[in-house]
Amino acid sequence: MADRLDTPLAQRRSLVPRFRMDQDAVGKATEGIARFLGTPRFLIYLTVFCIVWLVWNAFGPEGLRFDSAANGFTALTLMLSLQASYAAPLILLAQNRQDDRDRVTAEQDRQRGERNLADTEYLAREMAALRIALSEVATRDFVRSEIRNLLEELDEKDRGDRKDLGHGSTSSWSTTRDSS
Repeated sequence: MADRLDTPLAQRRSLVPRFRMDQDAVGKATEGIARFLGTPRFLIYLTVFCIVWLVWNAFGPEGLRFDSAANGFTALTLMLSLQASYAAPLILLAQNRQDDRDRVTAEQDRQRGERNLADTEYLAREMAALRIALSEVATRDFVRSEIRNLLEELDEKDRGDRKDLGHGSTSSWSTTRDSS
């Protein structure tokens, strides 16, 4: 035994080499078998197998029967128990692999959701910055009112200049502007 619990035991050598299997290949095979065990086709095959077994051993030639009805078809019971004892672990292995895939998918979905949230928050901040920037930009109505004010100031100045010069006639600029 190891002196410390946090250190692994030394590798043991054995006379018989260990058989190593590809876990992914075994997992794929068990999933295939588990999928087949859950199909109506398998149930039909198993039902046909049991009916043939029962009919053969109940009504077949006396010398060729291999499972007696008097003993309750013991061999058939053993065959079905053997099938069930292998089917249960195969189904569990397939479920474990599916759980692992679901866990990975859930983690990827969580990460994708976090990225989407970060992107959405970024876009919201950018939109807020644009709104703030646009509030400082001159609008069409503001520019029109400023131009109108400037024109009025120019008209007043022009009228004042005409009064100072003593001319009663209007300038060509103000006449042209008034007509438009």
